[in-house]
Amino acid sequence: MDMTPAIPAGEARRARLGAALLSGPILRRATLDAFAKLDPRRLVRNPVIFVTEVVAILVTVLTIRALVLGQPWTFQAGIALWLWLTVLFATFAEAVAEGRGRAQAESLRRARTETRAKLLLRGDDRSLWQPRAATALRIGDLVLVEAGDLVPSDGEVVEGIASVNEAAVTGESAPVIRESGGDRSAVTGGTLVVSDWIVVRITAAPGSTFLDRMISLVEGAARQKTPNEIALDILLAGMTIIFLIAVASLVGLASWNGQPPSVAVLAALLVTLIPTTIGGLLSAIGIAGMDRLVRFNVLATSGRAVEAAGDVDVLLLDKTGTITLGNRQAAGFIPIPGVTEREVAEAAVLSSLADETPEGRSILAFARERQGIAAPVIPEGSCVIPFTAQTRISGLDLSGGSYRKGAVDALLRSLGGEAPPALREAVDRIARAGGTPLAVAKDGRLLGAIELKDIVKTGMRARFDALRRMGIRTVMVTGDNRLTAAAIAAEAGVADFIAEATPEDKLAYIRHAQAEGRLVAMAGDGTNDAPALAQADVGLAMQTGTQAAREAGNMVDLDSDPTKLIEVVEIGKQLLITRGALTTFSIANDVAKYFAILPAIFVASYPELGALNVMALASPESAILSAVIFNALIIVALVPLALRGVRYVPAGAAALLRRNLLIYGIGGIVAPFIGIKIIDVALQILGIA
Repeated sequence: MDMTPAIPAGEARRARLGAALLSGPILRRATLDAFAKLDPRRLVRNPVIFVTEVVAILVTVLTIRALVLGQPWTFQAGIALWLWLTVLFATFAEAVAEGRGRAQAESLRRARTETRAKLLLRGDDRSLWQPRAATALRIGDLVLVEAGDLVPSDGEVVEGIASVNEAAVTGESAPVIRESGGDRSAVTGGTLVVSDWIVVRITAAPGSTFLDRMISLVEGAARQKTPNEIALDILLAGMTIIFLIAVASLVGLASWNGQPPSVAVLAALLVTLIPTTIGGLLSAIGIAGMDRLVRFNVLATSGRAVEAAGDVDVLLLDKTGTITLGNRQAAGFIPIPGVTEREVAEAAVLSSLADETPEGRSILAFARERQGIAAPVIPEGSCVIPFTAQTRISGLDLSGGSYRKGAVDALLRSLGGEAPPALREAVDRIARAGGTPLAVAKDGRLLGAIELKDIVKTGMRARFDALRRMGIRTVMVTGDNRLTAAAIAAEAGVADFIAEATPEDKLAYIRHAQAEGRLVAMAGDGTNDAPALAQADVGLAMQTGTQAAREAGNMVDLDSDPTKLIEVVEIGKQLLITRGALTTFSIANDVAKYFAILPAIFVASYPELGALNVMALASPESAILSAVIFNALIIVALVPLALRGVRYVPAGAAALLRRNLLIYGIGGIVAPFIGIKIIDVALQILGIA
């Protein structure tokens, strides 16, 4: 698996975006957009805030009427003002979330310049081409892209090999190799070829390229509500209808006593009781969830994918390059009886001098660290035996001797002998531990073995322990034999593994888990991963992967780091927890508002209700206005939390529920008592109510 790790350039970009959580330009643009979003045709999609706007319009009309007729109007005007601010703060929260995405989209648009393409007239002749605008290219066209040219559109490399700078898309400054065939053939429009040339077959129509889709997604234009959001919308709409009926019934109750409350008071009661806090923040929470993924250099094709990540039960991770470092490293020199470890190390060094494979270089590094043997310069006149896939042997012939290393069976065949029992025992022990043994010989005589080990990445066991605490089952997927796979799985701490995995094996495992009611996430980059990526509930495709893999997954990692699937799951869980926490806080808010407004409305008719004025609010008018002001200001106060998300701590569902109820449930009850009282005191000092 090709894996391009996140480098400092990408990290720096994410840090800058994180630092710009509420930057000046975003706030200025969001303020203007908030007023534009007051259009009732747009607000009708948010029933809670739509009802609030309708009530604000009604109170405003009554205020103007009272002013014209010379009746008292200041109290009604105060109610109307803060009802409008409640609506405005709700649209502002959504505008800020969209503004952060728009800022990122602007940087992406700069990468989507008007590019001229070299359209090949005959696919087998690179000298025959004509210039054409990138926007005029069609699926199936073949274009030539040479050093210094921008890739005009998404496509697959069908000929050639080139170094491509993808900084415009991924934020990385290090070029990557793109070549025909294999899992590194996909190229993205707007990236720059810095060396050599490639012939690209266009795979995307104008306006539907990867960059176009990314821009629309980060702007929020293509974001659809998730099933949980729709369900919560229905709940909030139902609660709004219930409170509307309840408030309307109070009119009859108060009229029977001969002192019906004014429309402004009833409007204030309705708006403070319906869940305006979560209604105003719900859209911002969803947009911010996708935004957090984008800042992690992960593009989700829909909000559903982010939400599904939060509910994942099973996580499939590739072994090579994800759980392990990807290249086998030398981990030991094992001599046979009569030979010292240093002799094995010296022979291993000399036979690896011309071995440019990662394994060969690791042997030189390990010998230097373990035995203090520095790699010498290859002497003149020596004969280098390069490693090949056919011979599986490398070596060096010097005037002082002949040195060989290679796969045990291959080296034994070349020497024409049998392995001594001590060597066979060492080879079996290495294999049982999940390592790969290499035999070492000098002048045709076996000296011992080299242990190559697939090194598990530092901290992986701790991360898998954290996933286990979340209730997520981790599964390692590898092409290794069961013995090696079991050893690596035990060292890494994964719950299960699929050894000698084929595309059919991955697909069957995912389907079996889904049949048991589990949600499955998987990372992949190759065409052979595409069926499993399409079947998985969360399919994280690598940007460096094939076009088939990127189209099959519902997320694309621009850094091509498969381990990021773990962060994706955490972001998904954070989104769900944030939504649940703020919903709990919003509903709990109503308890304090009952104690503020209900006694104020009926205390004149039923003096006994004065006992419920536990906050000792100065007057009925002050109590009502304070509750309305608090109801508006709390939306603004919670905008940063909605955008940043509630901090996620790996724990079980029961523990998270207790934490939410304690912090946001009790906090939602206590905060309004304090806030309403402070506002009441401020109104008295200012002489407003």
